[in-house]
Amino acid sequence: MKQIQYQYDPAHFRRSDPNKYNSSKLKSEEMILSLGPQHPSTHGVLRLEVISDGELIVDVVPHLGYLHRCFEKHAESLAFGQTIPYIDRLDYLAAMNSEHAYVMGVEKMLDLEGKLPKRIEYIRVLVAELNRLASHFVAIGTYGLDIGAYTSFLWLMRDREHIQRLLEWLCGARMLYNYIWIGGLFYDLPVGFEERCLEFINYLKPKMVEIRELIIENKIFVQRTANIGVLPLDLAINYGCTGPVLRGSGLKFDLRRVDAYSVYPELDFDIPVGKGEMGTVGDCWDRNFVRVLECDESIKIIEQCLVQLMGDHKRTLEFNPQAMLPKKVRPQAMDLYFRAENPKGELGFFFRTDGRSDVPLRVKARACSFHNLSVVPEISRGAMLADLVAIVGSVDLVMGEVDR
Repeated sequence: MKQIQYQYDPAHFRRSDPNKYNSSKLKSEEMILSLGPQHPSTHGVLRLEVISDGELIVDVVPHLGYLHRCFEKHAESLAFGQTIPYIDRLDYLAAMNSEHAYVMGVEKMLDLEGKLPKRIEYIRVLVAELNRLASHFVAIGTYGLDIGAYTSFLWLMRDREHIQRLLEWLCGARMLYNYIWIGGLFYDLPVGFEERCLEFINYLKPKMVEIRELIIENKIFVQRTANIGVLPLDLAINYGCTGPVLRGSGLKFDLRRVDAYSVYPELDFDIPVGKGEMGTVGDCWDRNFVRVLECDESIKIIEQCLVQLMGDHKRTLEFNPQAMLPKKVRPQAMDLYFRAENPKGELGFFFRTDGRSDVPLRVKARACSFHNLSVVPEISRGAMLADLVAIVGSVDLVMGEVDR
């Protein structure tokens, strides 16, 4: 006779993920709503416990833990190089950027910082900025979808597909790349990649003008996002917000400039910030406007990288992107924190090593989506219930790096 392995009990969910608020203690006009976790506008498996008074939001409680990635425990049981595929699965929409941050941190412990060939550095920045474009396209496109604009989503997914195909040509994967390795790269750029990439950039420039006219300057989009979810700068700083969420509130803080890592100091680009042109500084419109402007800056960076990769640092027969890969990654005993600018903000890694093993004692990921999510209740209280989706979407969350 088969034993029953699982017996359904309606109380299982309440016990595993209990609500903060008890319905018996609410005022007569208040009610508890659950938005998510299986909901397209929560950008992944996020559950929001919403207390509403009619159409007004009294409080929002984010509930996490539906992915169970356990990234940090994986990283503490694997060699440094074997962790890179797990890095890809944090912000799975910006895997190249995440790999870049992690690898630079390990290279700093190995005293390889600034010693790699310039061609490797320019390729890393090139693919990271291509991935930044792809990530922002998802953020802007799905945000339009959240508030009812379907065409913008289709247009941006079409253009993102060009980037996905370029990166798939580069390393064989569409989203989870394992391309940037400690001390180098998995492989050099395919022959003709630079020229194809330049063709794409020339195609994309007029499309960005169309996207700006279609979405950002659209009257309906402005009415749905201006003066909604206003995040004051002091609140953004206190909650540890970074990336477009912080810059949308008016602070020109970008780690590519502040920490000047890789070859970013040699490149010319601006840091867009929110200015409240359509509403209030730090509102939903500002955060999305900053992302659109950052796409223009990424295009400028990509063009400069291509000039270098087809000029002073062009491919040669002697170039080997794996020449400096260490056979065994065994850093000295130390504690180190390294951070870099991901599309969603500051991604940082804390390492603790003992100097004997190629497996770290401790790895802690400082994920930008986690900090950005924490401010959602603050900027949602008092808003209309219909605006909650607009507020959550404007923060651009990826739950892979929240549920670690």
